[in-house]
Amino acid sequence: MNGRLHSEEDLVIPADLLNPFVHRLELSTTYEKIKTGIFTVAVLPFRVLAIMLLLIMAWILACVGLMGLTEQELRARPMTGWRRDTRAVICWVMRALFLFGGFHWVSVKGKQATAKEAPVLAVAPHSSYFDALPVVYLGAPSVVAKGETAYLPFFGKLINYTQPVYVWREDPNSRQNTIKEIIDRATSDLDWPQVLIFPEGTCTNRSCLITFKSGAFYPGVPIQPVCIRYPNKLDTVTWTWEGPGALKLLWLTLTQVHSACEIEFLPVYHPSDEEKKDHKLYANNVRQLMAKALGVPVSDYTYDDCRIMTRAKQMNLPYASELVEVQKLRTKLGLSQVNIEEKLLMDSPYALRSSISYKEFAQYLGVSPTEPALQQLFKLYDKDCTGVIDFREYLLGVLVVSKASNMEEFLELAFKIYDHSGKGLMSMSDLTQALQHTLHIPTEDIQQVFQLLDMEGRGYITYNEFKNYIQQKPEYASLFSGNNSRKAPHTKRKESTDSVLRDCKPKAE
Repeated sequence: MNGRLHSEEDLVIPADLLNPFVHRLELSTTYEKIKTGIFTVAVLPFRVLAIMLLLIMAWILACVGLMGLTEQELRARPMTGWRRDTRAVICWVMRALFLFGGFHWVSVKGKQATAKEAPVLAVAPHSSYFDALPVVYLGAPSVVAKGETAYLPFFGKLINYTQPVYVWREDPNSRQNTIKEIIDRATSDLDWPQVLIFPEGTCTNRSCLITFKSGAFYPGVPIQPVCIRYPNKLDTVTWTWEGPGALKLLWLTLTQVHSACEIEFLPVYHPSDEEKKDHKLYANNVRQLMAKALGVPVSDYTYDDCRIMTRAKQMNLPYASELVEVQKLRTKLGLSQVNIEEKLLMDSPYALRSSISYKEFAQYLGVSPTEPALQQLFKLYDKDCTGVIDFREYLLGVLVVSKASNMEEFLELAFKIYDHSGKGLMSMSDLTQALQHTLHIPTEDIQQVFQLLDMEGRGYITYNEFKNYIQQKPEYASLFSGNNSRKAPHTKRKESTDSVLRDCKPKAE
């Protein structure tokens, strides 16, 4: 490769660099804005009224159907008689609710298998709370859902009526209990509804299928894969970690003339003996089959990656939405094994410059500049295609994700990274940058704090001086109380890296 960087044509973005947790939605044309305005005034109120009435009706039916049943009885045996018949009525009411919401019809390909043919339904991709529509269409099978959903107003009762398998993510035994319950139902002789699971475990933007969780595949029983599509010109349904909030999506969806939804039932998948013994192999093979049917790639993103991004956003980290990609690229380059960034900060903090070129970036990390993964890593931070990045922002993200377990450790790391002197002495400029990337304190307030702590005019303060001062402030004192993971104030979103990865390349020197 004679030392040159790849050209734009040479660089191919692999599937594992897609960011499935980011969704961009804007009304880009005048027509869309005018139409949305008219529908907001003329249509939205009527749709909302109809939806609320139907939701209340479904809730009342669910309350009546659950009357006299304890939680233990719901989990012990399937509903029968009039209670089971009421489920069909509730499904009819909920289908009418979605009709008034603009989902006038659902396009269906294939045929749903019976519970005897396929005790488990694996549905993907999971991208929205509007995925409740496919659940209703499938006859309200027993969903695998977060335990917290049981307490949602109105919807909690409706979810309970499906006799769900709840997952309590904070309970260390929840995973084993969930798996056991799925196995018991899937292998039971009782007439249980099918178990429906979204094996991705979290919402994505449908650009790829992320790693499937293994819960649905542990029983080793036949599974029917079910694919969901929302082929709309304006994607108002996708609800991801970074993107429009739930209310904005609901508003924009209810102001569309029609919202399309497609459900495709793939043939029942019968696992081989090898797949029955290896649930991860079973899950991956089903994922590959569904990805082929959907025409999307697979990616090794997981629900845990989403948790990393959520934590990064709470801590107000720069480039929070890209940190999962950063971690994957570091792993490819072998950086996560040697912890080179930590060594750099510990051994030579003063030698680390803030603005560095691609060549210097490669030298710092000890990686050949011809490595494609290193080029991609540099691009994530070189959004303006200047050929220069702020190395401190890179260090902050990497080290916080790998080292900081709470906000106090995060703050201490930021002070060390933005300490230009390398001696624990923070100038006003250093302090400003450190606090803007941690506590998001306004610049004028930072200047006041600095002046209060530097009464002698030394031109610097220490971390301990700042810590002692801020501990006296009620709004920040909780940061220093054990393993507190205080949520930092919200900041303006960074622009998506998707276009940058395609259009920008690092410059060699």
